[in-house]
Amino acid sequence: MTRLNIQQIAESLQPKLVEIRRDLHQHPELSNREFRTANKVAEYLKNLGLSVQTGVAHTGVIGLLEGSRPGSTVAVRADMDALPIQELNEMAYRSRYDGVKHACGHDVHTTIGLGVAETLSQLREHFQGRVKFIFQPAEEGAPAGETGGAYLMLEEGVLDNPPVEAILALHVMPTLEVGKLGYQAGPVWASNDTLEVVIHGRKTHGAYPHTGVDAILVASHVLQAVQTLVNRSVDVRDPLLISFGVIEGGNQFNVLADEVRLLGIMRCHNPEIRRSAPARIDQLLGGITGSFGASHSLKMTPGAPVTLNHSGLLKKAVPVLEAAVGKENVLLQKPQMGAEDFACFAERVPGFYFLLGVRNESRGITEMLHTPRFDVDESCLSIGVHAMSRLVMDCLS
Repeated sequence: MTRLNIQQIAESLQPKLVEIRRDLHQHPELSNREFRTANKVAEYLKNLGLSVQTGVAHTGVIGLLEGSRPGSTVAVRADMDALPIQELNEMAYRSRYDGVKHACGHDVHTTIGLGVAETLSQLREHFQGRVKFIFQPAEEGAPAGETGGAYLMLEEGVLDNPPVEAILALHVMPTLEVGKLGYQAGPVWASNDTLEVVIHGRKTHGAYPHTGVDAILVASHVLQAVQTLVNRSVDVRDPLLISFGVIEGGNQFNVLADEVRLLGIMRCHNPEIRRSAPARIDQLLGGITGSFGASHSLKMTPGAPVTLNHSGLLKKAVPVLEAAVGKENVLLQKPQMGAEDFACFAERVPGFYFLLGVRNESRGITEMLHTPRFDVDESCLSIGVHAMSRLVMDCLS
């Protein structure tokens, strides 16, 4: 009866979920600036009768739902922040803020988190233990000079008082048709580290390159050599991805640059490769730059570790998802090279993370995450609430 109730409640919430999601989508807020979103979330949870804590990790919100009897605590995590991307869609609920958009679906994640809270609040007499709802800011990364995200939430004790024994989360996925769910056995998302390389040469007139050291030329060799490291020095069955998104250098067309800065990302699924890669990159840079009479500096800034699904939770969760949406609609996926700081929570306690299909080709909803035209088929909302609520109830039982 409870399983049937979960689906009925989730489906009955669909109009409200659409309203919430569209409101959040129209009012996106960047990392550590989710003030309106946090207020909306806190008010909603209080109205459901949950115990609510605000101001966690700057703008985070925690809601605690008590079951009818003592028991374990399961957490549901939803991220709230948007991205500095201009909305190019023309629908009525498009972003009202220039240059800010929910291009990664966190408006959907937050909406589903609230929907699960409402669903389970109506069923609290049917489960023992507690559900801790974690609405996280700054998943996309704290602004320069600030702290935030999962790391700061952990520092402030989000998994304590009461202690969390398992944590669950989902992510919208535009490569999956709406109505389908995806999961990974093992790595879900890659680790996420940034690297800054500075090439130091010697400035001179462009007509006399032999009297200086051309940092731009050296940087071009570095770019190619780093990709060779990826392709030829690491087992291709354990992917290592290095991509540079920024290259800066020089200040005059006829003067050779004495300094070039490269800024990029490093992603991988193997924690051992993640640990060994910086030393190998530094060694490679030393050889390349030294051969030209240049030098270099390398700064690695660690981000989220590899997101791993806990094997015990995975074994229990997949049948629950299959019961929720049908076995044919739950698909094993390859690991993603994107990254998620949910990994920080899953390092502390067993975690399970699944993907929610939002693609609808017949309606033209096909754009990838982090793009100006990303959108979702909103029928995913009640599906996500149903699936996540079932997972929580199963964990608590």
